[in-house]
Amino acid sequence: MYLEDIVLSKTEAPKARLEIEVKHANNIKREVKNLGVGDDLFYVSNELEQYRGYTISDIHIDTMDSSHSTVSFSNGKIMYIKDVYGDISVDHKARIQIRETIKAHFRKEASLFKRGIKTLSLFFLDEVANYRKYDEDGQQMLGRYGEIFEQEYRAELNNNQNMFDADYMSYLGSISTHETHAGYFSIDKKGRSVNSDIKRGSDQSDDISAYDLILKDKERLLSFDEPVRFIFSHSALREGWDNPNVFQICSLRQSNSVSQKRQEVGRGLRLCVDQYGVRMDAETLPDEVHSVNKLTVIASEGYASFVADLQKDIKADLYDRPTKADIDFFIGKILFSNEGKKYTVSKEDAQEIVFQLRMNGYITKGGEVTDTFREDLKNGNLKQLPDELEPLTDAVYKRVQSIFDSKALDDMIGNGSKPQTPPNTLNDNFAKFQELWKRINHKYAYKVQFDSNELIEKAVEAINRELEVTQLTYVITKGIQKDELKKDDVISGEMLQKKASQTDRLTTDVVSHVKYDLIGKIASGTTLTRKTVATILTKIRPVKFDMFKANPEEFITKVTRLILEQKATMIVEHISYNQVNGEYDSSIFTQEKHTSMDKAFRAQKSILDYVFTDGIAEKSNERKFVESLDTSNEVAVYAKLPKGFHIPTPVGNYSPDWAIAFEKDKVKHIYFIAETKGSMSSMELREIEKNKIACAEKLFEQLSNSGVKYGKIDSYDTLMNLVK
Repeated sequence: MYLEDIVLSKTEAPKARLEIEVKHANNIKREVKNLGVGDDLFYVSNELEQYRGYTISDIHIDTMDSSHSTVSFSNGKIMYIKDVYGDISVDHKARIQIRETIKAHFRKEASLFKRGIKTLSLFFLDEVANYRKYDEDGQQMLGRYGEIFEQEYRAELNNNQNMFDADYMSYLGSISTHETHAGYFSIDKKGRSVNSDIKRGSDQSDDISAYDLILKDKERLLSFDEPVRFIFSHSALREGWDNPNVFQICSLRQSNSVSQKRQEVGRGLRLCVDQYGVRMDAETLPDEVHSVNKLTVIASEGYASFVADLQKDIKADLYDRPTKADIDFFIGKILFSNEGKKYTVSKEDAQEIVFQLRMNGYITKGGEVTDTFREDLKNGNLKQLPDELEPLTDAVYKRVQSIFDSKALDDMIGNGSKPQTPPNTLNDNFAKFQELWKRINHKYAYKVQFDSNELIEKAVEAINRELEVTQLTYVITKGIQKDELKKDDVISGEMLQKKASQTDRLTTDVVSHVKYDLIGKIASGTTLTRKTVATILTKIRPVKFDMFKANPEEFITKVTRLILEQKATMIVEHISYNQVNGEYDSSIFTQEKHTSMDKAFRAQKSILDYVFTDGIAEKSNERKFVESLDTSNEVAVYAKLPKGFHIPTPVGNYSPDWAIAFEKDKVKHIYFIAETKGSMSSMELREIEKNKIACAEKLFEQLSNSGVKYGKIDSYDTLMNLVK
């Protein structure tokens, strides 16, 4: 069994989220159960003998470090979070590692998506057959790790519905599970993937040729248009394999040497780039370079042993570097103040730091650390730095200490499974929020009636007016080998000089030998009948229909989108809502996880201590809005509504941004639900988003008697104009 987490709730006792085997009529399946004190795993598993005696006797929460929280059983067994117990097969361990990699990937990808940074994850394998195998006819099939990946990916995607930003969720929805992972291995002369330790001279080729696929298509791999985000490899350690956007590394090998661990981690120790090839270094992200360029390693042997081996090797390398506290030792370094704020040391700062260290007798003229520093450090008598440097005193001294004390680097590697933000629980303001919460805490179903003939006509008009499909093109690049070749040219593969390139349009009538079910694909994407789709296609102009030949995939995608937009517009006009049974648990406010405090606002009037705003700018539209809410005399209490609180619409679930309760007698509308947008112009909103908001407006029109007002706003001033 596997203890995935301990689930906390304001209204219920803690639950252990356990993955166990459960017996069914025809088979045994692994299932995730939320279990509390008194639950007997023997009966929960439908009387599997392996769980006899496993009754949960205690669930202990460690408020200082959640990874130390435990679940105790009546037979004396104790499990920590992420522990696996029992008859552990290789597949079970691999499943857990793959699952944790996918979770880490989603968290990182969600935080980087709006920055335009593609997120990649890399898996290392012992055997290619674990990921890819072949049937008797030589056809490719998924190995067991490939199957496990697809199962876990679908499950995690379903678990995170409506938990992330709408644009990011739309991006996830556009990628099929099967297309988002790929393997890069050596290829034998029959075209089959093989392990990479094959020597030249046999009937199999070296894996360098396989890695050329990645090197030549590196820009595409870093594009959001390329669905591959998870890479499985038998050996990506050869010189030349390098991708700066690998943020998660998972080793599914059964044994690793220390040097191999370091090589594997090295695949992810690169500064990432965005869609335009801009490197996210200290110059581009002076205050966020470390938080953005953070590598997560999913290790099988346990955090403590992994860190001990890896850190030991890294330290040995670090101590080969200069060991003097001179000006260069500080310039450009990012230090953290006592309040946790990041500060980049300038040349002037470095000069002042070195001067103060010399004045205190802590370094020599050449920058060597003195016995005075060691003695004051040991006795806790280090002197505070003056003026502007005072908040950086601890960080400066810790850096000086690292020159001679390896323990100063012990926090260099962090536990990725440990929460990166402090607990953000419901506070006393939630009591004030109850009246508004009662008015909006309902679930709804919608119904729509519209004329199919009207939809057909509008869709035909839109396709004739707007459809444009790009023809396929190809690039011819001419190059010539250099007259003189150096060793570095051979190693780097830069033996040719690019002379010219030319882009031409593919003019053949047949651009694909793939057979398309054109009507079926569009019908599936629009949830219309095949008959309705066929009618639309027969009525559009011939010149538009001929675009299918030029680029079938783009034709299907764009026609589907245009039909959906017309369908959504008509649906909004004819939609109505009915309240159904069910309410939301207050725990939805605390379910969303955040990986850093960069976007956190310490609030006074929110129902949570911290409000995490959208946008990457320090003063984004939402950040300015919440600051105004929190200091307003008119506002009594407010909440940033979570993604789990949503209104169903025909074009996808919609989650409003804010629920605000005002002080009585100060405004006309006491209770307000707000949607914050950077612009009030509907032209600047995506069509789907406009229709979601329009559906919400319809619902709140029906709820006008509840005293709750809904509106789209772009600032606090706009809000006040609506409520006063």
